[in-house]
This record gives sequence, C-alpha cells and structure tokens, in this order.
Amino acid sequence: MTRSGWFAERHPGFGVLIVGLGTLVVPFDSSVNVAFPHIVRAFDLAIPAIQWIVIAYTLTYAALTMVFGRAGDMLGYRRIFQMGNVTGAVAFLLCAAAPSYGWLLGARVLQGVGAALALSCGPALATSLYPEDQRARVLGLYTMMFGVGSVLGTVIAGELVQYFDWRAVFWFRAPIALLAFSFTWTLPHGSRRGQQRFDTPGAAYLVIAITCLLLTLNQLRTLDQSPWGCIAAGLVTALSVAGFIRRENRTAQPIVNLRFFRDRDFALVTAANAALNLAGFSIMLLVPFYLDRLGGLSVPATGLVLASSPAGIILAGPLSGRIARTISPRRLALIGAVAMALAQISIGMADAPANIPLLAGSMFLQGVGLGLFQVACFDITTGTIPPEDRGVAGSLVMMTRTVGVVTGATVLMLIFQTIQPLAASNGASGEAAFLAGFHGAFQVAAALPILVVLSGLWRGWATAR
Repeated sequence: MTRSGWFAERHPGFGVLIVGLGTLVVPFDSSVNVAFPHIVRAFDLAIPAIQWIVIAYTLTYAALTMVFGRAGDMLGYRRIFQMGNVTGAVAFLLCAAAPSYGWLLGARVLQGVGAALALSCGPALATSLYPEDQRARVLGLYTMMFGVGSVLGTVIAGELVQYFDWRAVFWFRAPIALLAFSFTWTLPHGSRRGQQRFDTPGAAYLVIAITCLLLTLNQLRTLDQSPWGCIAAGLVTALSVAGFIRRENRTAQPIVNLRFFRDRDFALVTAANAALNLAGFSIMLLVPFYLDRLGGLSVPATGLVLASSPAGIILAGPLSGRIARTISPRRLALIGAVAMALAQISIGMADAPANIPLLAGSMFLQGVGLGLFQVACFDITTGTIPPEDRGVAGSLVMMTRTVGVVTGATVLMLIFQTIQPLAASNGASGEAAFLAGFHGAFQVAAALPILVVLSGLWRGWATAR
C-alpha cells in the first residue's frame, strides 16, 4: 500500500464510494436517450441518424475495455481509473459544446474511451480495498451502482432537458467525474508490473474483432438491402478472432490467457453473461413501446414502471453480497438465471389490456435476477483469474456485458420488426400485430436464460459448494 492510499486502507468503504462515484457517470448515459428527440431537432437530422450517437460510444468502450484492463494490471488500477475520470470529464464538456453533429460524434468516441478506462479497472480497484473473503460483497455494491445510475439518469435528464436543453445531459456529469478524480488520490495504486511487455498485436486483433462484430450486428437490420457491408464486417470479425486466438496462444504475456476458458464453468458463465444481458435489454428496448400503446399511463408513470428493472438490480447488489456468504457463486448464478427466466416468460405473456402491477413486478424480478447473476459472474471470473490479472478479469465481465446489450438491441429489434409486419400482412390488427412481434422477441429473450439454467444444472451448479 502506497502512502497515498493509506486513507482508503483505513476506510475501505469510503474507497468503494469513490470508485462508485467515478463509475456512476457511465450508467448515467441513460440520460442521453431522453435527449434524442432534442438532438435530432438541434442538428436537423433524420431520425435513423441518431443511432450513431449510441454506436460511436458503445463501439469504443466495448472494444477498448479489456485492453485497458490489461494496462491496469501492468501500470496500476488507480492510474487507469484516474485517466478515465479526466477523459470522461473532457468528453462531457466537448459533447455539451458541440457546434455540429460530427463534433458530437467525435466527442462521443472520446467519451467511450473514458468509459472503457473507468470500467476496466473499477472492479479491480474496489476489490483491492477488502480481503478476498469479502469480494462478493464489494462486487455487489459495485453492481448496485449501475442500477442507481440507470434509474437516476432518466429522472435527472427529464428535468435537465426541460429547464435547459439537450446539452445538459452531458455537462452535468463533468463535475461528478472531476469530483471522483479529486478523491482518487486516497486510493491504492493496485498492481504495477511495468516491466512486462504489452501485447500490442493482440490488443489490435481484439479491438478490430469486437468493433467489426458490433458493426456486423448493426448491419443485420439492412441485410436485405445491402448485404455486402454485413458480409465484409463478418469476414473481418472472423479473421480478427482467429488472429487473436493464434496470437494469445503464442505470446508469453497475452492480453488474456485463453487457458482459463478450458474451465467449463468459467467459459459457461462468460457466455451466459453476454446471453443474459442480451435478454435483459428486451425491457428497455420493447416495453416502452408496449406501455405507449397499451399502458394508458402518463409519461412520469411510464418512467416509474420502466425503473422497476434497474430497481431490482439496486436491491440485488447488496442482497447478493449477503447470500454469497452461505452459497457458492455458481449456485447464486443459477438462482439469478432462474429468476430472469421466470420474469422474461411473464413479461412475454403481457397482453391487452396491460396489467401494470404484474408487468412492473415481473420487471423488478428480472432486475433482481440479472443483478444476482452479474455479481456471481464477477465473483467467478475474479476467483478464476489470478489476483495480479484482476484488471483483465473485471474488464472481461464488462466487455461481455456490453456485447450482450448491443447484440440484444439489434437481434431483438430485428425479430420484432420481422414478425410484426408478417402478422399485419396476415390480417392482424395494428394492436395484434404489435403484440405478435412483442411476444416473439420475448420468447427468444426467455429462451436464453432457460438455456443458461439448463446448462448450469448440467454442470451441477445447483449443488455446487
């Protein structure tokens, strides 16, 4: 422990609070969704163009998170986390000051860099403050911050956009990032292994692979109109993945040691993390449209209903820390997946007229299940990968989570947009066609956690110790 980290050593709860504060600006990005219509009007955009606000940001931090996690293992977690705070603050101010749409997109890329820096080392920095036997508790609190940020982001954005304009959803986060940075000097450096060589070719393969994977998914929506872009991106993805695997198996100091994936439980929980986050995004993607058509609620009431799922994540964070004292993380992961499966099935059966209490309760259960699984995934991953590579461990969880969410946004909407017009062409009314698409997308979203549950039972997670 360095002299600059003595305060966090004596008061680790304060240290976790600082890490949480620096992380909070990332889930606060839910506020940008509220500002979409205002951004479209401000720059006189066609509505489909707004997708690049999301793509520029998510592509960047999904592609860079694991690379920065490895850098944190070598240079120290605090240093990388601080760089994320400062980069994020600058990016927020540049977004708020954007005179053109191109400027805004460039600033969003920089914001993605800041998010990747902060997320890559946040879990490692938080867990370094406590003994290993309290790891699950700390990871539960860290997970809780994402639920808090998702809820507060939309609530704060509604007020800011109403009284100021769309730029406020960016500039209000800059002081938070700078405040977190000012307190990070009380935190420990973490591991510092600068004498090791950074695997630059492996990092390049990984960044290209993830970027092209997400671009391939994005192009699926227009596959019938222009298939060549999707095919080209898919080919580059495959070649980059092959190059990454070849490189990592041959270098002495890889970005991530692929031998960990020979552990079937580790490989399963990593894949399941992407699958459950894919399924979980169905709520934020499709339920708003369901409530708009069939809910009969005011805008504030609709927002409260949508907050049910992140509220479940908020509860699951500290709850999982308590449960983890008595059961194994694999059993906790299985419980989370079961809760998600039940919730997704229930939501997918929503009909007309809308049963708002049942829907909100199911969404809350889904949030609890996702939160429990997320903490278990963090615990299994950080328990499998050695402590000196904890930056890679935490960033692997965050990267697979992001890939799952982005994949869900594309695949689930593609399913919905395929089934809805098909039902309409067969004579269904507008409401019936919408429900057909809604039910079809949620059936897929429910199948994924069910598959995870069956796989977990096959691996013996129900009796794991």
